[in-house]
Amino acid sequence: MEYILIVISAVFVNNIVLNQFLGVCPFLGVSNKISTAVGMGAAVIFVMTLSTLFTYLLQRYILDPLQIGFMQTVTFILVIAALVQMVEIILKKTSPALYQALGIFLPLITTNCAVLGVSILVVTKELSFGGAPAMLNLPQALVYTASMAAGFGLALILFAGLREQMELVGIPKPFRGVPIALITAGILALAFMGFSGIV
Repeated sequence: MEYILIVISAVFVNNIVLNQFLGVCPFLGVSNKISTAVGMGAAVIFVMTLSTLFTYLLQRYILDPLQIGFMQTVTFILVIAALVQMVEIILKKTSPALYQALGIFLPLITTNCAVLGVSILVVTKELSFGGAPAMLNLPQALVYTASMAAGFGLALILFAGLREQMELVGIPKPFRGVPIALITAGILALAFMGFSGIV
């Protein structure tokens, strides 16, 4: 039951982009078409889950025991950048079709602050399901991360669909482009606030 609560909380209640405002740059920049939004969402799910696995283990078994937690941000950035490069090289050699499908999205993920933000959230988050608050264990951390990435993808796809629809309607000239996109993102964030009482 706790995993279901983690998923609902991460996807809807604490959506990474609409509630915590991490990853707004790719949210606004890659949301012109649904096809690119789906590609970016899939790439974020893959990279975010993989990077959290490595950063979680790094934090628990190296940084915490050596009491060098102050190196967390720099270490996590290096791990994420190296991981994205490694994944890019492996995909290029083993699966050229998947590499072509992901295209520019893999390098873009390196600079996505949502990946770093979720990695830091996972090692600092405490859960309390009726008992005393406790840190996330590894399976909970991976479910939480995959759910946060899925929430990012969901918000991105919904927003891309809305932006595609707005291309078909007559919007007053001063509101075209970025202004209407920001207004739509704000309304979408308000819609997701409706889930705040669930968990």
